Amino acid sequence: MSTSVTRRSVLAGGAGVAVGMALPGPAAHADGHRPASVSFTLDATTLDGGEQVTSVTLHTARLGPIDTAGLHPGTFTVHARATSPVPIAPGDLIFSEYDLDRTVTKARLDRRGNIVLDLSHGEGQLGGGTLGYILSKGRNVRLDLVYTITQNSPLVRRHGPPVTITDFVQGRLSNPEVDAFSHHVSGSGLKYRLYSPKRSARPGGRPLVLWLHGAGEGASLPDGYYDNETTLRANRGALGFATPEAQRIFSGAYVVAPQSTSYWMEDGPRFAPLIREIVEDLVRRERVDPDRIYVAGCSNGGYMALKMTVAYPDLFAASVPVCGVVEPLGGDGPPLITDAELAGIRTPTWLVTSLDDGTVPPGTNTVHAHDLIPGSLVTLYDHVVWNGYQFPGHFSWIYVARNDPSHHGTHLWQWMARRRR
Repeated sequence: MSTSVTRRSVLAGGAGVAVGMALPGPAAHADGHRPASVSFTLDATTLDGGEQVTSVTLHTARLGPIDTAGLHPGTFTVHARATSPVPIAPGDLIFSEYDLDRTVTKARLDRRGNIVLDLSHGEGQLGGGTLGYILSKGRNVRLDLVYTITQNSPLVRRHGPPVTITDFVQGRLSNPEVDAFSHHVSGSGLKYRLYSPKRSARPGGRPLVLWLHGAGEGASLPDGYYDNETTLRANRGALGFATPEAQRIFSGAYVVAPQSTSYWMEDGPRFAPLIREIVEDLVRRERVDPDRIYVAGCSNGGYMALKMTVAYPDLFAASVPVCGVVEPLGGDGPPLITDAELAGIRTPTWLVTSLDDGTVPPGTNTVHAHDLIPGSLVTLYDHVVWNGYQFPGHFSWIYVARNDPSHHGTHLWQWMARRRR
């Protein structure tokens, strides 16, 4: 039977700071078990289909060395509850809320002596995601997460009596890849996240990759809790360019991910100079090589990547629009980017999409743009499949985030890195 239950604490959809701290344990129980209080961290990973909590770290190192022989998946039970951080209107839908037990697949010690509970997770698996999608708003929101830990048997220590944890205090959500991006606000008020490459003795400036997010990652809710983190948690678009592999290929690159205050497609001409302001400011104050600035984006951001090369033909060394929007999705109204504008693009361009994209039709958007942009390359996939899992056809940015597209043996990132303005 369970010997202790948590005091539950909300990890809100905002800053996610610790709401408690470990306290000294009181005197031992009559049975010799020593009670204790510990804090815990939610460890997250951004999968191709979105961020999930993949493990829980219990900060037990201060309790002394734990005997791993008595540590197993059944030692603890983990319950997770995820709810919207904003009110949901009657009849509205939010996807990915949940209230369930997470399956513990392994209990182990990390190098600091803390207990790590690995949790079952995977693409399409409900119950571990950190984002919810509000249908009426077309937006991802950071869910409020409440994790409840129950200890089912005492912890055996190498020295001293067994330990019973009487109180678990939930702390922050930790995702090293997301946390590597710093938060900034431009002079015009546009928020963005920035990855800065590790310093080295290499002379000269560094490349800059500008990533433009899709429609679901914009900031439009009135509560103001957005700080541009959803674009790093919803998919690996920006994160891919900050991986060790990409950083090696680009010889260390800055990665910047601005956030629209609505939709890029709604007001591209207004957003374009605001994005350029961020780029030019980074060139001034960071070690950015102005001849190696690259723009990439998906869906709504694929449109904006094209729009940036139309508006500023001499700013970028290369452009990668992924399932980008050219024609209005409803089929009515003038094109978002005209044929004349597409034909006038001089920036080296590599377009990517999947032929089964049911959101942005490939023929009238990506294929049409490729036919008109001089010298452009295009990669057309039949489906979006990665590691044996088939995603919706619209998710072709997964291939870009994994450097999968290739042309005559040259992969996308290598092609980008070789381009100079």
